[in-house]
Amino acid sequence: MSDNRSQSKPSARSMAAATVPLIRRDRRPLREVVREDLRSLISAGRFAPGEKLPAEPELAEILGVSRGTLREAVRALELEGRLTHRRGVGTFVASLPFLRNNLDTNFGVTQLIESMGLRPGIRWMDVRQEAAGQSVASRLAVEPTDPVVIVERVRTADDRPVVYSLDIMPRRIAQHPVDLGDQQSIYAYLRDRCGLTVQYGVARLAPAVADRRIARLLGVRPGSLLLVIDQVDYTAEGQPVLYSLEYHLSDAFEITVFRKGPGPGSLPAREG
Repeated sequence: MSDNRSQSKPSARSMAAATVPLIRRDRRPLREVVREDLRSLISAGRFAPGEKLPAEPELAEILGVSRGTLREAVRALELEGRLTHRRGVGTFVASLPFLRNNLDTNFGVTQLIESMGLRPGIRWMDVRQEAAGQSVASRLAVEPTDPVVIVERVRTADDRPVVYSLDIMPRRIAQHPVDLGDQQSIYAYLRDRCGLTVQYGVARLAPAVADRRIARLLGVRPGSLLLVIDQVDYTAEGQPVLYSLEYHLSDAFEITVFRKGPGPGSLPAREG
């Protein structure tokens, strides 16, 4: 006689516990580590869209953290749109678009694609050196005649082209050959090869349409709608080290922004 217990669906606790590593010792706040672990479980399909998460005490035990830390991580994922809370019912995994870019966190295209459980790649890349020119010089605080290194790439998610990017660095910073290796991250190159850590970025978003060249590189028709992120990244000392232009396929991304307020001080006074 077969044992029917072996055919039963594993519990959420056993599924999650089998995939969650021990909390890593790093410099990030614990709530961010827990948020990443939860995000990985969702991306891996351990918690499917529409599925209710285990109760807070059980999930905190699975992850080996306090309920307060878990609550902060869950709240962050709610702000990202990955989770949704129904009062009196529980917390559920939300349905997600192909790629979601939350602009209150500064990370590169590689990390964005990996965060959705997809495989990042590069379909085409060109590295060259040329004079900065007026526009780039004004962003990187260099002279127009100063040399800059330009990394031009077509980025893919599970082999689908989704971003055409230009990353531009002053030549005095990029002293080592730009070999991105398996990491593909320009941020990792700046950190590991140049000894520079990006502390924050200032971005501007604008709509655009694909010209013939960009359309060919991304495999879309000329005139297709794109979202352009024009960003300058800085060190903690306020030194601009990277100027990026990213042309995102509009149907592959959803952009979210965390907006605070309005607090009580910004609302009109109540009439007496």
